[in-house]
Amino acid sequence: MKNPYREAFRSHLLLEKSLAANSVEGYLADVSKLFQFLDIAYPGLAVHQVNIKHLRDFLAWLHGIGLAASSQARILSGIKAFFRFLSIENLMPDNPAVLLETPRIARHLPDVLTSEEIGKIIESIDLSQRFGHRNQAIIEVLYGCGLRVSELTGLKLSHFHFSEGYLRITGKGGKERLVPFGVQAARSLSLYLENNRNHQAIPPKYADVVFLNNRGAPLSRVMIFNIVRTAAAKAGIRKTVSPHTFRHSFATHLIENGADLRAVQDMLGHESILTTEIYTHLNREYLRDTVNHYHPRSRAFKSEN
Repeated sequence: MKNPYREAFRSHLLLEKSLAANSVEGYLADVSKLFQFLDIAYPGLAVHQVNIKHLRDFLAWLHGIGLAASSQARILSGIKAFFRFLSIENLMPDNPAVLLETPRIARHLPDVLTSEEIGKIIESIDLSQRFGHRNQAIIEVLYGCGLRVSELTGLKLSHFHFSEGYLRITGKGGKERLVPFGVQAARSLSLYLENNRNHQAIPPKYADVVFLNNRGAPLSRVMIFNIVRTAAAKAGIRKTVSPHTFRHSFATHLIENGADLRAVQDMLGHESILTTEIYTHLNREYLRDTVNHYHPRSRAFKSEN
């Protein structure tokens, strides 16, 4: 079955939703999977004829081919966005995806490094090597600001406001947020600029990009992954470590030390606080101490004794 609305949906995602190209292609791939199924199961079915039964059959098909619940949920998100678009544009009378239930997903806690492990990783980097200061600054900024790897590779010098102690980040969907950065991150970045970047030949088009490779071009996501994993292995860390591990650790350590959940949400750039709540997986001792310190009945018991 042909889908005449695919390009219109693409334009909607790019222009109105301001999604990144990778996200747009992901949504379109989800829609393509649906129509691949409908072509087989319901040949000749028009877009405006799709109903809740067809979509439930599609989900059953996804389950039947062995897709995990998380993958099914991601595809369903794209399908819902597509039919919501068709409904808003009056391209079909009703939205058949409204009542479609998302498969239940087991909630997995992210891997987190301790502050001691992060210290070991940072200390394992040989600053005498050509890009030692750069690699150390990458990890300090990842951990010190809680950035996504795409935000790190797109970081510009003009994003930093050193005197005010914050940087401006353009996150998912082109949304901007301000993120404070600490003394260590600022110090490592300054050392990198002094010892590495300022001595490179940099093409004019990359003059504002912070982290560069040996040719003066922006580092790729793959290079960031390699830098992080190499440093973790050298430090003897046996956990699976990626750039995102430092973002998880940033959020977890803030919350464990009493930071407000809303503030962490703003710094991470999460649309929903429900996404941020996963970082409240604190150890039992911390939770016990919190109750003992703040609960009025606990304080009353202490005063009586």
